[in-house]
Amino acid sequence: MNKVVITGFGVLSASGTDAVSLWNNLAAGRSGLKPLTRVQSDRLTTGVAGEIRDFDLASHFGKEIDLLDRFAQMAVLCARRALTDASLPLTFHGGAPYAPERVGVLTGTGMGGICTQDEGFRAIYGENANRVHPFLIPRSMYSAGTSQIGMAIGARGPSFTVSTACASATHALGEAWGLIRSGAADMVIAGGSDAPLTFGVIKAWEAMRVLAVAGADASQACRPFSLDRTGLVLAEGAAMFVLESEATARRRGARVLAELAGYGATADAGHITQPSVDGASEAMAIALRAAGLAPGEVDYINAHGTGTRLNDSTEIAAIRKAFGPAAEKLSISSTKSMHGHAMGASGAIELAVTVLALRHQVVPPTANYSKPDPECDLDVTPNQARPREIRAALSNSFAFGGLNAVLAVRREQ
Repeated sequence: MNKVVITGFGVLSASGTDAVSLWNNLAAGRSGLKPLTRVQSDRLTTGVAGEIRDFDLASHFGKEIDLLDRFAQMAVLCARRALTDASLPLTFHGGAPYAPERVGVLTGTGMGGICTQDEGFRAIYGENANRVHPFLIPRSMYSAGTSQIGMAIGARGPSFTVSTACASATHALGEAWGLIRSGAADMVIAGGSDAPLTFGVIKAWEAMRVLAVAGADASQACRPFSLDRTGLVLAEGAAMFVLESEATARRRGARVLAELAGYGATADAGHITQPSVDGASEAMAIALRAAGLAPGEVDYINAHGTGTRLNDSTEIAAIRKAFGPAAEKLSISSTKSMHGHAMGASGAIELAVTVLALRHQVVPPTANYSKPDPECDLDVTPNQARPREIRAALSNSFAFGGLNAVLAVRREQ
């Protein structure tokens, strides 16, 4: 089996539009959650979101932008940046360093091209339009991000899209890990992208009654693990990674950022929205076994940590079950408190944060924490980043439908 390493990544989020700004903001505890600007909010009960601001996404594309929904634009741009970060060419039409047939693309998304769908359906039903955008189907299909990346870089290896709600990107990255580990691919671009900030989507989430209640300061709306938490904050974003076997990466002289060491996936087979301690704990246990890690060798967990009452307490209980006595020594944080919940892209953004934490040897904080919750009684790194040795870490994603995915990463040796 091949050892799988991360050699580059690109990221876009409400907390930063590149790795440097993302890390600087998160390490300082600065929230990217702000009042909504792109969506008319007078009919919404929530007015806060994790928008990507002050960044001209369209300027990175030419006429091909007509074929790209916002989620696909973010996916393609992050893929390009990941290749550049990994010192790889932007196209694989030749045989070096990788043959196109050995390069795959696996992306995750929870909502696909919902911006395009929302605009089209509003025109049809709200304005009695008889025509919609001629590219509505290729723009809105869930696999558009994967296909557009593949066409842009000339990847002709195993390529597909995973859609498992909030675990989509983590499942995509885990399946990419399996392709390289087994030798089915030499290099895979993997990650996730979602752009769910439309009026219709936000209204739908309001109906679930799990969105955070925004006070006077929108940046403090998401308070994972805090006793006064009121819910999650929707966000947009993307992150894409270059995954390679360690042998081929070393052979081409690549800089290795971290080892993607293990992957665990389970299903609760229980309730469509209520998470399970057993399913989440078993996913962590599988990831640990796949990575060859004992519980005491993991120092940090980037938690799913949405800020809802049930999710946060269930996740802490699952961590206790998976780690036993070693749970008391863990550093845990939910960076969703600052970049929000980017749906199917969250796991990719959070893996980027986890890799940065490994490289900086600093645990990013859980922001906006004010009151301890007896049901969330592990160290959740409240409000301030903390230097510590991080040898290995987990990144958790637990989705509606009881679909669980966990990635284990190890510091580069």
